[in-house]
Amino acid sequence: MKRIVVKVGTNVLSQDNGLLDITTISHLVDQIVQLKTEGIEVILVSSGAVGAGRPMLKLSKNINKVVKRQVYSSIGQIKLMNTYSQLFQNYGLFCGQVLATKEDFRDRGHYVNMRNCFQALLQDKIVPIVNENDVVSVSELMFTDNDELAGLIASMINADALIILSNIDGVFDGHPDKADSQVVRKIEADDKTLLDAIAPTKSSFGRGGMNTKFRIAQKAAKVGINTYIGNGKKANTLLSILNGTFEGTQFVARKTVSNMKKWIAYNNLERKGAIYINKGAVDALKSTKQISSLLPIGVVKLKGEFKKGDLVEILNENGKAIGLGITQYGFDRAENYLGKKGKKALVHYDYLFLH
Repeated sequence: MKRIVVKVGTNVLSQDNGLLDITTISHLVDQIVQLKTEGIEVILVSSGAVGAGRPMLKLSKNINKVVKRQVYSSIGQIKLMNTYSQLFQNYGLFCGQVLATKEDFRDRGHYVNMRNCFQALLQDKIVPIVNENDVVSVSELMFTDNDELAGLIASMINADALIILSNIDGVFDGHPDKADSQVVRKIEADDKTLLDAIAPTKSSFGRGGMNTKFRIAQKAAKVGINTYIGNGKKANTLLSILNGTFEGTQFVARKTVSNMKKWIAYNNLERKGAIYINKGAVDALKSTKQISSLLPIGVVKLKGEFKKGDLVEILNENGKAIGLGITQYGFDRAENYLGKKGKKALVHYDYLFLH
């Protein structure tokens, strides 16, 4: 591994009373320093700003949840970054703070600018630390949680691995509280059989849960990023991945895909339309024996007034979403070509991502 993204959740960084767990944070820093010493570039996606701010200030019960989150984050982010800064400074390293919202990733221009920012920060003596900008994020601008943000960044910078640190050991084959439940060591990118075994609960202080982590991990694996879910409260979890003693869950990566396909997979653009395709087209697109573009002959129905270059959803005849793509021409021409042979691909393979 040459480049990794480490995401650490609020429950890892906090004590049971909500205060920052300095011992755990210090150990995390020690591990990241060791990784950098071995020549590995590390981006840290850190939750904890709201949790750090909550014990510092008591707000009126009349203030709504969104405003409380904004206030706690604004004061907690300073405390959190000061903690990281002091700990990394002991090793002669600097912290580079990046606060992001979904808006920063919505178009290709913003996406490339953000990627260039990370490339500049990945210097020997800098550790980029990323968090969602909770101060300005409201409902539609919010990520599901920092797991989603970490997955997006890992894809953007072509990371070799995404490591998600939680306060449990990994994905279990049953409820974690049951004595006979065991950690699943490896999960393939397309294997969703374990989703039913995951409890639909969220963490004590954070917004996400294991269900979200599972989905993000599989998505990252599909675009070629080995993803790990492990216990950040245990000693040397990060280092154990490198030395082969990791005891959590690995999501096994597929063959890596192009930067454009990664952008399509993770983008937050509005879908401008929908393309419904027949079984033959579905089978052709999903074939492992050859690569295929989406041709008009396989299209059975169109929705939305999309134009050339718009993002559209691709569905089977039953309405199940199977992927996303960028169109090579608009709705009118596509409608004219509907079901016909020998016509230009509506979505070229290079601009197609299948779920």
